[in-house]
Amino acid sequence: MKTIDLHVHSLVSDGSFTPRELAVHAKEQGLSAFALTDHDVIAGTEEAAAAAQEVGVEFINGMELTADFKGHKIHVVCLGFDAKHAAFQTVYKKVRAIKEGRIEDIIEFVRRKGVDISWEKVEKFAYQGLMDRYAIMRYLVSLQMYDRAQPLWDNYLDPAAVELGLNFSITAEEALPLIHKAGGVTSLAHFHKNIGLGNLDSRQQQEQAILELHQLGLDGMERYYPNYTAEDEAFAAQMIQKYDLLSTGGTDFHGSNRPQIEMGTGIDGNMEIPYSFFEEIKTRLEK
Repeated sequence: MKTIDLHVHSLVSDGSFTPRELAVHAKEQGLSAFALTDHDVIAGTEEAAAAAQEVGVEFINGMELTADFKGHKIHVVCLGFDAKHAAFQTVYKKVRAIKEGRIEDIIEFVRRKGVDISWEKVEKFAYQGLMDRYAIMRYLVSLQMYDRAQPLWDNYLDPAAVELGLNFSITAEEALPLIHKAGGVTSLAHFHKNIGLGNLDSRQQQEQAILELHQLGLDGMERYYPNYTAEDEAFAAQMIQKYDLLSTGGTDFHGSNRPQIEMGTGIDGNMEIPYSFFEEIKTRLEK
């Protein structure tokens, strides 16, 4: 069966592979197609697309958007949008302003926590000169403080955002229609996590949130994700069928920054995302 991965990160955000290396790795993994979905940034798209064409893997441009929705923070996988469209640029300028805002103050917060850090040291880790929170993360990863990246967010970057009043994002109400205007499709990522709908009290509340997001323009949700339980997977399938949502799926691959996850196959080979998902998305994008 031809397989794909529609949720992958490069070192442009918080992965460890370059965009080019991801395309090569996708080929090595036997994937027929993949999407680069870096967090709130598209600077790696051209490199990934060119490398994918070179190695013979289909590619779709993407971005994992962080959005606020009714007091919850969610991630939305956006695929196939026109990055030059004015509607996308409206979204992109807002999310980049957030990710690049008050970097000096975040660095100072981390320094006060006892870390040897400075603007000059972080600047060496800025991809294409982008001084953002991910540049700070990449510098912290280089210090080998942990065996994965998540504790850096839990202990340094997220607390800094809270203290500095930076823990906000573009709203789903604003972003979803704009991604549509730019010709893209949107899919709710890892609904079961706290960055998602995981902190809601019941499946009924999760379903209501999915319905409301769908009414705002959400096209789909992740049918497969590496650490879904059997119940999570069944619920996702039920929602997709009930509301005629697009099925997407991805490993959320981060390379060595999330070492238990492999591109295309998840945790110990527990994922196999069918190429038909990619075909359905392409059909939707062509409408």
